[in-house]
Amino acid sequence: MTPSRQHVRYRRDFLRFLAASPLMAYGLREAWAQEPATAPLAKDVLSVMDFEALARPKLPPAHWGYLAGVDDDLTLQANVAGYKTIQLRPRRLVDVSKIDTSVELFGQRFASPVFLCPVGGHRMFHTEGEVATARAAKAKNALQVLSSASSLGVEEVATARGGGLWYQLYLPQSWDDTEKLVRRVEAAGCPVMVWTIDLLGGRNSETATRAQRTDTRQCSACHATATGGRRDMAMYVGLSSARFNPSNATWDWVARLKKMTSMKVLLKGIETAEDARLAREQGADGIVVSNHGGRAAETLRPTIDIVPEVVDAVNNQIPVLVDGGVRRGTDAFKALAYGARAVGIGRPYAWGLATYGQEGVERVLDILNAELNLTMRQCGTPTLARITRSHVRHV
Repeated sequence: MTPSRQHVRYRRDFLRFLAASPLMAYGLREAWAQEPATAPLAKDVLSVMDFEALARPKLPPAHWGYLAGVDDDLTLQANVAGYKTIQLRPRRLVDVSKIDTSVELFGQRFASPVFLCPVGGHRMFHTEGEVATARAAKAKNALQVLSSASSLGVEEVATARGGGLWYQLYLPQSWDDTEKLVRRVEAAGCPVMVWTIDLLGGRNSETATRAQRTDTRQCSACHATATGGRRDMAMYVGLSSARFNPSNATWDWVARLKKMTSMKVLLKGIETAEDARLAREQGADGIVVSNHGGRAAETLRPTIDIVPEVVDAVNNQIPVLVDGGVRRGTDAFKALAYGARAVGIGRPYAWGLATYGQEGVERVLDILNAELNLTMRQCGTPTLARITRSHVRHV
């Protein structure tokens, strides 16, 4: 039967509505594609972005939406796009027969500067959760930073990682609870604590809420909020409240934390030179340039654009790490060229975890590290120390 003109017009209008949806802008067009009858083996996946399309049909809408940004998801997109405004300046006839990608951070040596950022609730993506991620990190000698919103306790994850696990801190509401939490993390053997300070003012997770509303499952047993908050958070069991991120935190609290623990204390969420200087002056041992993967505030500033001003502000006195938008080994190289000591990934390894578990996380690391290795060869930089700003040019 031939459709009427009115039917065709309605269908066209509906498709236009879908195309304009924030969900589609975020890249959820894959939601309308069917999962392939036979998924490739993890070892056959060619790029990090291939994992995004493979993970999408495996995850329920609410769990996929958890990875979205805030407001219109534009900062999330800006993080990725920022790397595309930076050109490489290859150098030739340099002996690159041996490439060393290893990096030392606070007495620990890792195989690569690419590290696994804190991502909450890994059991949203795979039944083995953070343990699968930790085993992958151990297998590849990669830095893993465990989220306070972990599905599993720090003790279990640290055991799976085999030592050297870093911990990302969301401050509880009370200082007594903070002391209990810090003592627990310290007892688990974590050498570094990363205090995340970019969510103290709250956030507007609009895309996550839209996705949750399309989810037909009954999630109230495990989720306390529409945007992915867990009802029982492993690291807050035994504390007076599961609420965190007190809005009255100030720079004075950095010194309070440092007095409390022998762990190194890094600040995650620094986005300006002014705050970088304050972090150094207040005694922070390091900085993570981060906008929470575009999940904190809609600043529209790619983190890669922020790195140079922060590195210059601390004058090499403390290490600067960065996360947000890294999808290629060339991206990692560009961040290192700007002065970052290590480069974090979040969504990419979550996609790998959702698709293949531990093997998927390992494959994501392998792809990025192989691309970084190749870029170092092409640019004539056999070691990380040889990578400088002379190797990049901002368009």
